[in-house]
Amino acid sequence: MIRIVLAALLALAPLTARAQTDQQELVDRATLAAQDMLGPGAPMDVHSMLKTARGVMICPRVFKLGFFFGAEGGGCVMVGRLQTGWTYPAFYGMGAGSFGLQIGIQDSQILFIVRTEKGLHALLDSQFKLGADAGIAIATLGAGVSGATTAAFRADVVAFAESRGVFAGVALDGSLIGARSEWNQAYYGKPLASQQIVLEGQGSNPGAEPLREVLARFSGT
Repeated sequence: MIRIVLAALLALAPLTARAQTDQQELVDRATLAAQDMLGPGAPMDVHSMLKTARGVMICPRVFKLGFFFGAEGGGCVMVGRLQTGWTYPAFYGMGAGSFGLQIGIQDSQILFIVRTEKGLHALLDSQFKLGADAGIAIATLGAGVSGATTAAFRADVVAFAESRGVFAGVALDGSLIGARSEWNQAYYGKPLASQQIVLEGQGSNPGAEPLREVLARFSGT
């Protein structure tokens, strides 16, 4: 029922902000992914971490394909948390590649909760390779993670992944996250770096209001 109401709110957003663009489609998918992953059935840890998060990155559709050569990738949005609330989203892409005996396909949505300033600035880099920076601690968790809670709360970034409706751990080491400056410009109508959007709160677009409202509701801000 909540998902139906959220979809209706997205449909009622101003037409100027609801133009059928790749950027708005990604924001809409991220909004629905956040609703799914933070709603009923979400691991308890995700709510407590969100209340003190410095930022959030949402990758609503990360595809992993495999047939000897493996590849994965998808679009992501990142928002920061200021005293005034959640910022509007900056756009990112995530990709990785591998070689080996593998056959199959997987469709996941991933929620990164950024817990420290160090983690926030690392992800804001124009290109950041997960697992490559020994100074950044990243914990990847799924459902039933009470035993890993202590380690997770010490991490700079905590990733929750849901694949086909089931929370599960995913291997993210080696994945490259890169900023999409041209998408920021297309969405906000002016050139804005990710740091300006996430750290300074610059840029606004009514099409992202449902995303900010979902995060505010579950974080209590």
